[in-house]
Amino acid sequence: MKQTDHRTRITKMLIRKAFTELLGRKPIQSITIKELCESAGINRGTFYTHYVDIYDLLEKIEYEMKCDFQDALKPLLELNPEDITPLKITTEIFKCLQENADVCSVTLGPFGDKEFAAELIGMGREECVQSYSKYFLNADRKQIEYYYAFVSSGCIGLLEKWLADGMSSTAEEIAKMAEDIMMYGIQFLQK
Repeated sequence: MKQTDHRTRITKMLIRKAFTELLGRKPIQSITIKELCESAGINRGTFYTHYVDIYDLLEKIEYEMKCDFQDALKPLLELNPEDITPLKITTEIFKCLQENADVCSVTLGPFGDKEFAAELIGMGREECVQSYSKYFLNADRKQIEYYYAFVSSGCIGLLEKWLADGMSSTAEEIAKMAEDIMMYGIQFLQK
């Protein structure tokens, strides 16, 4: 049984890698099962053992990332208010994004699923608004929602730059940079 599980994981990893590479070059509508299988080094039967079609593959990859994202955010809500910091929140988010760099790169690219990106930001919104409410006690919900909108857009920009740089910095370094920018604005450049 373990051998089968290992093979399944390897097969799915090869399919995901081939799919994200193809999706980085062309829209999903232009990707065929045949070219995906050739790129992954598998046969069509193997693909159909795991997925119904290309859209099912995309849906399952995105679902896995959403689960990873929720898992990264969940512990933050269980912390004591005094233990919650923007750095802890941002570090966990960037770690999750780093683990899913292939999907992030494609999602943010020209052929990416913009609705999926918006869904991830939306998922994070409620979690972060709750966490930030514990950290910024004098702010009302509307202020925190605007803060989140501003910060999430900035973090997308940081993620794009980080991906373009080959993720040469650690998730912790990027999160610290994001926190410094969030907390100090332009003053961040003078530290």
